[in-house]
Amino acid sequence: MPELPEVETVRRGLEPHLRGRRITKVTVRDPRLRWPVPTGLARDAAGRRIDAIARRGKYLIVTLDGGDRMIWHLGMSGRMFVLDAAHPLVKHDHVDFALDSGKLVRFHDPRRFGAVLWWPRDDNTHPLLATMGPEPFDPAFDGDYLFKRSRKREVAVKNFIMDGHIVVGAGNIYAAESLFRAGIRPTRRAGRLTRAEATRLADKIREVLAEAVERGGTTLRDFAGADGASGYFQQELFVYGRGGEACRVCGAEIRALVLGARASCYCPQCQR
Repeated sequence: MPELPEVETVRRGLEPHLRGRRITKVTVRDPRLRWPVPTGLARDAAGRRIDAIARRGKYLIVTLDGGDRMIWHLGMSGRMFVLDAAHPLVKHDHVDFALDSGKLVRFHDPRRFGAVLWWPRDDNTHPLLATMGPEPFDPAFDGDYLFKRSRKREVAVKNFIMDGHIVVGAGNIYAAESLFRAGIRPTRRAGRLTRAEATRLADKIREVLAEAVERGGTTLRDFAGADGASGYFQQELFVYGRGGEACRVCGAEIRALVLGARASCYCPQCQR
């Protein structure tokens, strides 16, 4: 599933094409996504100017003139493409947003786990966003925060930082890589982190995610940016997907295990 860096890559790719443009028409071909596309979306969005496109966790938030918003979610296989208006349709092209520039934004989603939702300006919060933890780049996310939230937690530290109520964006790939750089085994109990370790881990989560964003994310089977290009952060991976291979730092064999029903890898020498 695309994670924070992949979604941020899509946001950056869409922004220059969307911000300041007016939506001339919305075409919904199949409303059967993870949550049904609202029946009034085409009516409510048509004719509106796009003032901003932001990201919260893995959700894209498109703000329209007047303050109403749309929430776009890529799900497991969703893509948002910027195309010429006459671009031919293919299977699983579910929603089009035609723009006054002559371009259109097309939502393509073979598995239909994505979403295109309406968020009225009168609603201060949205249920999908209300309980999310801080962004990793938010000043509120630091070692002190992570240390306090980890107290008395018996869960493995990898599962702890993957919890979106704790911090958003540390998905499986990025949690594994952050823990490697912090020198912490993924199986350690979160409650046993020292304050120094929590500070180091928070710093490495920010570092890994910032690098991944700059490299366009990690190439995933179903992910591509708005221009169709895949990311390159996979070239920087130290442990994720490298079970049985030699550690690039110390040469020890990378060990693989299943943790919280997710594949995980770590170096027994570099991580304690």
